[in-house]
Amino acid sequence: MKPTDEDLLRRAFAVAARAEERGNHPFGAILVGPDGEVLLEAENGYLPDGDMTAHAERLLATAASKTFEPDELSECTLYSSAEPCAMCAGAIYWVGIGRVVYGLSETRLKQMTGDHEENPTLDLPCRTVFASGQRKVEVIGPLLEDEAAAQHEGVWD
Repeated sequence: MKPTDEDLLRRAFAVAARAEERGNHPFGAILVGPDGEVLLEAENGYLPDGDMTAHAERLLATAASKTFEPDELSECTLYSSAEPCAMCAGAIYWVGIGRVVYGLSETRLKQMTGDHEENPTLDLPCRTVFASGQRKVEVIGPLLEDEAAAQHEGVWD
């Protein structure tokens, strides 16, 4: 039986939890093929180098572009614990991933992070970024947003 979007999104939440256990911000992403098979996983990579661009989705998009052909990626779904920011949405778009499912919206994340120096959240929906392009990217989310938000409780205080 093929896993549901909720099942796979919860797997991205587990990757985010693993990132936090390792001392990083609680963000995670997975790449899933059309048959429901998990192809890649990526955690937030802010530490140890303080790389502000090492978002889980961007790291996953980079790995995907080095591993799969564009026609394969167009049939894949990226599941993310939080909505891809403008940078990550751009990376997803450029590598040609055809579908995105996310948990926590950028708007709610921004409410939670406030002006935290390690996450100056952009409240720019990924749908807006994707709509600016020439390639169609299907977006589902926010989905299971309360579960996704729970991973950030107390992190940005």
